[in-house]
Amino acid sequence: MSERHGPLSDLRVVEIAGLGPTPFAAMWLADMGAEVVRIERPGLKPLIPQKVDVLNRGRGFVALDLKAPEDQAKARALIDRADMLIEGMRPGVMERLGLGPEAFEASNPRLVYGRMTGWGQTGPLAHSAGHDINYIALSGALHAIGGEAPVPPLNLVGDFGGGAMYLVAGLLAAVHAAGRSSKGQVVDCAITDGAAHLMAMMYSMYGSGLWVDAREANLLDGGAPFYRCYECACGGHMAVGALEAKFYAELVRLLGLDGADLPAQMDVTGWPQLREAFAARFLEKSRDDWAKTFEGTDACTMPVLTLAEAPAHPHNAARGTFVTLAEVPQPAPAPVLSDTPGKAVVGEERQPADYGALLDRWSQIA
Repeated sequence: MSERHGPLSDLRVVEIAGLGPTPFAAMWLADMGAEVVRIERPGLKPLIPQKVDVLNRGRGFVALDLKAPEDQAKARALIDRADMLIEGMRPGVMERLGLGPEAFEASNPRLVYGRMTGWGQTGPLAHSAGHDINYIALSGALHAIGGEAPVPPLNLVGDFGGGAMYLVAGLLAAVHAAGRSSKGQVVDCAITDGAAHLMAMMYSMYGSGLWVDAREANLLDGGAPFYRCYECACGGHMAVGALEAKFYAELVRLLGLDGADLPAQMDVTGWPQLREAFAARFLEKSRDDWAKTFEGTDACTMPVLTLAEAPAHPHNAARGTFVTLAEVPQPAPAPVLSDTPGKAVVGEERQPADYGALLDRWSQIA
């Protein structure tokens, strides 16, 4: 493993190889300096072969057959010396392998045991199969996104937002608690729970009568003409988010429209007329022309960039929001820490770790 860096450089993490949210959580921990080792099946083939699997950056792997007693013992030896474990198996699988949380209560009482599932460890659906789209469907989030039909927001709301980042938050909270109590705990992270939690503001407004339970009918779901995307003459789009009155006034001014001829901003009955006026105006120029018009203003209007364009945007370039490693553009670690920043490292993700050296090093630290 390369030299550790970042604020979590004293943490040791065992990751049981999985898909989506578990590798993303492990990547984030590795970006922030944790020493993470991935345990994966011997001869494991990537589900989607890639030039560089960004989700696996910053860590190597140990190939172990967890159904074989000898390899189970090797896995146990590593977990006994770890601060955290991350696994994304269906409930009960790790217990059947003899590697459930109870197996380490005596040998590693400070272990924080992170369990990542779609439905959680308990509940009627706990043992059912599912994917991101299914989990966010039950949270209310999917129903609120889209137009005539719900539109999956990639797998950002479920796998990565409601799953991986809630797992990271739970792991760090539990490690903090273990630092005071010397006792670890299980982090039961369900994507359905996390996705529902992300909807806190919408449920708050809904409960206050300020949110209609329908798509494209509200302030933040594309219903408001001043918070949606508009097509331009070139086929590209501009994203408008002029919520506040002063920002809205700047939007109208830069569009070259006369506010006196338009319905009031918050007059919902006038929103169809506003949408038509804005849509017609945006179609008169290309996306890049409009981007120049709005750049640096308070109209809260930005070009919708493609995956290819985003890394080269001057703002992203100035902040180092993206990095290119192994000729693959990818997001840099986030957030940015002033004294102990994270670091993206590639090159280890498909490299087997030296199990003996790793175990010896972790034994000395423990």
